[in-house]
Amino acid sequence: MQPLSRITPATVDVLRCLLDGGDADGAVWGLQIVKASSRPPGSVYPILERLERSGWVHSAWERDEGRPGPRRRLYELTGQGVEAAREVVSAFDARRAASVVRGTGVTA
Repeated sequence: MQPLSRITPATVDVLRCLLDGGDADGAVWGLQIVKASSRPPGSVYPILERLERSGWVHSAWERDEGRPGPRRRLYELTGQGVEAAREVVSAFDARRAASVVRGTGVTA
């Protein structure tokens, strides 16, 4: 697994969605991440591709042929990806909390 060259707030939002999981297997599909993260598809899908190239995420086409509609591409964090994603999200939250001016709720 390779480290990510840059981690943006959008990347953190996608990682949060992947950590939350979706179906019984813990996989989520792209549009589900778009809706849950409130990020546009033009941001989410390139992030998912970068995460997969770096070995953080595995993807596969949905196998449920009984479901109507087009097949969905399902994304799931790898074992190492889960650990790394938790660290990234935790570090992001800690930085965000540290940037809040004490008692005002205003970020610095």
